[in-house]
Amino acid sequence: MRIATFNVNNVNKRLENLLAWLAVAQPDVVCLQETKTADALFPARALEQAGYGAVWTGERTWNGVAILARGAAPVPTRRALPGDPHDVQRRYIEAAVGGVLVGCVYLPNGNPQPGPKFAYKLAWFERLIGHAQGLLAAGVPAVLAGDFNVVATDLDIYRVKPRTADALQQPESKAAFRRLLDQGWSDALRAVHGEARLYTFWDYLRDAWTRNAGMRLDHLLLSPALASRLRNSGVDAWVRGEPGASDHAPAWAEVEWP
Repeated sequence: MRIATFNVNNVNKRLENLLAWLAVAQPDVVCLQETKTADALFPARALEQAGYGAVWTGERTWNGVAILARGAAPVPTRRALPGDPHDVQRRYIEAAVGGVLVGCVYLPNGNPQPGPKFAYKLAWFERLIGHAQGLLAAGVPAVLAGDFNVVATDLDIYRVKPRTADALQQPESKAAFRRLLDQGWSDALRAVHGEARLYTFWDYLRDAWTRNAGMRLDHLLLSPALASRLRNSGVDAWVRGEPGASDHAPAWAEVEWP
């Protein structure tokens, strides 16, 4: 089973790019972030014609997440992250696909910091950590895949800026991600590629793509049941170089499943 995550940065605007990548890569499961569309306008028909069933939750202009499954219909289990019934931002969806529980994550950016947006980011991270612990305690094969909006280590950015104000690089953000991993989740890209520099995001500004001035913000975290079956992982960086591309590229992991 090939499981991928892709911050598509507007699913309708980038639909041609998304469909082209799906045709080439043929992932079995895809987690999409920043779909940026109301639920009624999600391109379910076009994806169905491409061979993918989908579940989604979205907003008209911001956020939005979806899970796609090749030749199958994902069975939704959650359409929001538990822990705050007043949180209306569409940042988490969860579904069962082929016996695997798939959590699609779009963690808040948190900029500017300090301030309420960074506080929301850290609070959301805490809710994710709590929910993730529950998934591990249940013993189900699970993956948390998505845009975590954190530069986890110095290997995950082209140039380290020690005194940066960027919320993605703050010690609190890094520590929260580390606590998530310490529960027992396995970083699929690092498990295969060790200390190689892999990026999944290149800003539209300052010619970042052609300079390879990237960051790794997109992650696939595997529960122990899946981590033991991990066979390969990677980043389809070529997608970022296509005309009209998202500023992210898809990342993926292959597990021997079932």
